Amino acid sequence: MSDYVQVSTAAPSRDVAVELAQQAVGRRLAAGAQIVGPVTSVFWHLGEQGVGEEWQVLLYTTLARYPDLEACLHQAHPWTDPQVTAVPLVAGATGYLNWVSRTVDDA
Repeated sequence: MSDYVQVSTAAPSRDVAVELAQQAVGRRLAAGAQIVGPVTSVFWHLGEQGVGEEWQVLLYTTLARYPDLEACLHQAHPWTDPQVTAVPLVAGATGYLNWVSRTVDDA
């Protein structure tokens, strides 16, 4: 199952989150995306603790497509160094995972 990953990033607004998801899915770097928010984030930035409202973007892809997806998110993101992380999917419905593979492999 480690061939599949859930990638997450955060965006400053719903519109930016949707745009990031549309670019990734449109380029078939991710099979699908979910946008959750708003969420409250607590973080360190420029030497100070901050609190802000963000929108979380969850994307589903293969490990092989992750480098291109990460590059796309960094290029399209309004923040200089956005959080982009991936966690392996340790289990999933076979049909769903096959769909993910077909979708991103058809690029």
